[in-house]
Amino acid sequence: MLQSPVDIALIAGVVLLIFGPKKVPEMGKALGLGIGNFKKALFEAQEEVKSAIKDDPAHPTVTSTTATSSATPALAAPVASSSEGKTEAVAEKPVVVDETSRPIV
Repeated sequence: MLQSPVDIALIAGVVLLIFGPKKVPEMGKALGLGIGNFKKALFEAQEEVKSAIKDDPAHPTVTSTTATSSATPALAAPVASSSEGKTEAVAEKPVVVDETSRPIV
C-alpha cells in the first residue's frame, strides 16, 4: 500500500489540498487524542476483566502442585488404568494466570 516515501508525500499533498493548512494539525490532534482514549479504555477494560476473574469464586487460583496430598482423595491425581491391569497416576498441568498489569503501547 504505502511502499515508498513518494506515496506518503502524495497522500499528504492531497490531504493538504483538500482540508487546507489550518485544518490538518487540528485533525492530527483529534486523531491522536482519539487513539489515546481508545488505548486507555482498552487497558481499563482488561484490568476490569482481570479483577472480575480474580474475585470470581468459580475460578480458584492455582497455588502449587505439591499441595495435593494422598490424605484427601478428592485432591489426589486421577488414576488411569492400562490394558494390562496396571494403574498409574496421570499428572495434570497446573493453570498459570499472568496477573501482571502492563499498559498497552
